[in-house]
Amino acid sequence: MKRAVPALAVALTLVAGGFAAWAGQDWYGAAHDEQAAYAAQRDAALSAGEQAVQNLNTLDHRELKRGLDLWESSTTGELHEQLASGRDEFAAQVKEAKTVSTARVLSGAVTELDDRAGRARVLVALRVTVKAADGAKTDKDSRMLGELTRTDGRWKLSALGQAPVGGTSTG
Repeated sequence: MKRAVPALAVALTLVAGGFAAWAGQDWYGAAHDEQAAYAAQRDAALSAGEQAVQNLNTLDHRELKRGLDLWESSTTGELHEQLASGRDEFAAQVKEAKTVSTARVLSGAVTELDDRAGRARVLVALRVTVKAADGAKTDKDSRMLGELTRTDGRWKLSALGQAPVGGTSTG
């Protein structure tokens, strides 16, 4: 019996050591998995794309500066330049119309991702509610295609357009 206790202790130590080695190897593999890093970038691009598309479809005439600043901070490249150069004219139109538009993302997907080049494309379905000055509300569902560019470690919209709806003719 006295010999069984040290033998049992050695056996338990070896089992615990083996388990620790296996768990450590598994953790190391997961931490250095390229697929996991790619999935994280895909998720980051999708989240940023959905938010940016929502931002660009939301604007309140009572808080124009804040809304247009958000538009500009969500974009980069040519899209950013277009928004910045047309800002004053657009602000005047929204002030005159006195509209409030709010967007809600219904779903989204990354359709293309080039992590090394820092480019991605997203498809985002959203519902935009526009409230006119007279209180009338209209809802419109739309699908938007966005191109994202990673700038300073953040994904920003570099292009945005309507996605085609319905089938295409084959003849």
